[in-house]
Amino acid sequence: MKFPFPLILLLFVFGNTGILCSQNCQSGFSGTVVDFHDGTPLENAMVHILGTDNITVTDIDGKFAMQNICPGSYEVEISHESCTTRIMRIEISGNTEQRITLEHHLEELKEVVVQGDRNHPVTNSGTEQVLHEQIIEKYSSASLGDALKEISGVSSLNTGSAIVKPVIQGLHSSRIITMNNGVRLQDQEWGMEHAPNLDLNAAGSLTVVKGAAALQYGGDAIGGVIIADPMRIPVKDTLYGKTLVSGATNGRGGSLMSSLTKSYENGWYWSAQGTAKRFGDFKAPDYSLTNTGYAQQAFTTSFGLNKFTHGFDVYYSFYRNEIGILRSSHIGSQEDLLNAINSRQPYVVEPFSYDINAPKQEVTHHLAKIRYFQRFEKLGRLNVQYDFQHNNRQEYDIRRGSLKGVPAMDMELTTHTLSSDFKFDAHSGRKINAGILLRYQNNIPDPETGVRRLIPDYKRYEAGAFASISQYLNDALVLDAGIRYDYSHLDAKKYYRKNRWEQQGYDEDFGDIITEDYGDQWLTNPVFDFHNISGTAGLHYKTGNNDILFNYALASRAPNPAELFSDGLHHSAAAIELGDLRMNPEVSHKFSFSFSRNNEKLHVTVVPYANYIHDFILLEPSGGELTIRGAFPVWQYKQVNARFFGIDFDFSYHLSENWTYTNKSAYVHARDVTRDRPLIDIPPANTSNRITFSKPEWKNLQLTVRSDYVFRQNEYPDNNFDLRVVENGAYVDREVDISTPPGAYHLLGVDASASFPFVKKSEITFGLSANNIFNTSYRDYLNKLRFFSDDLGRNFQLQIKINY
Repeated sequence: MKFPFPLILLLFVFGNTGILCSQNCQSGFSGTVVDFHDGTPLENAMVHILGTDNITVTDIDGKFAMQNICPGSYEVEISHESCTTRIMRIEISGNTEQRITLEHHLEELKEVVVQGDRNHPVTNSGTEQVLHEQIIEKYSSASLGDALKEISGVSSLNTGSAIVKPVIQGLHSSRIITMNNGVRLQDQEWGMEHAPNLDLNAAGSLTVVKGAAALQYGGDAIGGVIIADPMRIPVKDTLYGKTLVSGATNGRGGSLMSSLTKSYENGWYWSAQGTAKRFGDFKAPDYSLTNTGYAQQAFTTSFGLNKFTHGFDVYYSFYRNEIGILRSSHIGSQEDLLNAINSRQPYVVEPFSYDINAPKQEVTHHLAKIRYFQRFEKLGRLNVQYDFQHNNRQEYDIRRGSLKGVPAMDMELTTHTLSSDFKFDAHSGRKINAGILLRYQNNIPDPETGVRRLIPDYKRYEAGAFASISQYLNDALVLDAGIRYDYSHLDAKKYYRKNRWEQQGYDEDFGDIITEDYGDQWLTNPVFDFHNISGTAGLHYKTGNNDILFNYALASRAPNPAELFSDGLHHSAAAIELGDLRMNPEVSHKFSFSFSRNNEKLHVTVVPYANYIHDFILLEPSGGELTIRGAFPVWQYKQVNARFFGIDFDFSYHLSENWTYTNKSAYVHARDVTRDRPLIDIPPANTSNRITFSKPEWKNLQLTVRSDYVFRQNEYPDNNFDLRVVENGAYVDREVDISTPPGAYHLLGVDASASFPFVKKSEITFGLSANNIFNTSYRDYLNKLRFFSDDLGRNFQLQIKINY
């Protein structure tokens, strides 16, 4: 029997209608979309049931509702402006209601996705500046200290060309905290020639906080904080990396850096990066600087999990540096020392070599950390971190016989730190951060060096706690305040020669710490307890294009082991150093002000400051001494009251679409108030001018001409001393001028770079730079080897970068 076609069509339509009605698509999906931090309803958030036409937006109360949904399991996408889009699986049956949270704080999001690439301030009222990836890559073959000189008010204390120690507004060493991926470096930073053991290439950004406003990192940052963060790792499926190859004419060496990162959409990631550098003897304009080459190897790796509400990261870094010390800085007799300082040419000049011989230093640093974070809805974020560091420092003197090749100083410093902090950020106009810290440190010098220990065995126990608040008083004004307490217990075992013990006057003040008598020396057990209070308060006012900041910081720093215990020849410094057991903590009162104006063409920042430091500890020359290893100047730690005034200045102006002029300048005036004279080792005034031509459409071409002028330091103390030397068969006293600063100098340089497409989607960038183009002979006041040689001459550098 045949059915007519219209009847078949009618039956088909009614049949399918019955099937559809049998699914009972009468379920509903409703709920509220709120901010994860404080529960604030999010208006105009889009809610989309993927694979269907069901889509809606939230109302002013963050509420939404959908009807006529078939029961089942669905993926729902929730998105909102300035939020991370969230996809979640929902089981819908009947009338299903769901409360959905989104991360609405961009600032916090950057911290969830692995700390790094810092774009938000560390403090609200403290003065800080950031160096980003482009500048860091420019200094790939140089040091951290070299790169930081791009920031106004930051200079460097050098020991030759390879040991570069940052100086912030006239302060350095233990007064500056260096943070590497959230870990405070513990690498015997007390020495003037102990550069930070940090691979510059492992950093995605460098932030300098000038002063002690960042209490979460420590209360003893009288000079400031240097924060090295890795690159931000995205939460998505991707694999990327880069390779940097650099070569330089001065030192006839170069560097190689390569990194690779893999991340996944589910939050897992891993990353690895390595650096190798090798340079031979560097060259002044008129002669080779014998034994100034260096070799560096560094490696970092990390892996972790970044979830919306929780995560962890594991990080390890290895750093090794072998650095030659200028051969002419180690002298045989007092006559040779006098002649070397008075001569315009080094005492020893040999042909170029890649050999790194004694005197030299070898440093190996291991750092490992594990961090876990958990976010609590309507409350904040908890961080818990443990980190371990092991630092081995060896300093080699020129030795003969059975001790040849044996280090004259061999110290192992081991540090364990456990820290935790909680950031309360549920209130939109207020953030409170509080944390605690426990640290144990052990220093063990090798007794088999055949040389008396400069720094003794010691154990140090530390505990600290801090709390800070950031409060919006209105839309334009923010209050910043905090307080910190630190306790330090130092227990040492130290040998003193009896003649030095009496010379220092310890027999009357510290007779009770002598534990054993070894004939010509005492074994002592000095134990110190230090209690330090630090605090900060400030205001940040923003109106239109202007930013105004004011900050007061109280910082307190306990004396470091070198300042207390130094007693002998410091080989890398080529000097005898003497500490003092009577040292008190330094207490700093710093007032800083900052005014910034920014618009499309102009950027200007002016930062005046005043810093009053009670019991300021300084190291200054006090004479000369002849030892079995030669003649050396004697430098002694002393304590005075000090006053610092200064100003940092930054200026940038877009002359046209392609041309930009920039200037950075700094001046600091420091005085020893106790003795009413200038302080030693204060950076002279300096100014840097640059004109840059950029044309992105021409292969991202960029050309820069640099002019750096460093003035003569006219404020300096008279620390000259007499040496007894033999002339014509008789002893005579001759003055050694170790105080008078060198003259002003002016250096010109050029930078050029351009980028080109490479294999597939990768890019290759070529950079060429020239430093000290006119091969100017000069000596820098803050170079500790300026007494023996000129600074570096002309240098050309080629850099190739491949992004993939």
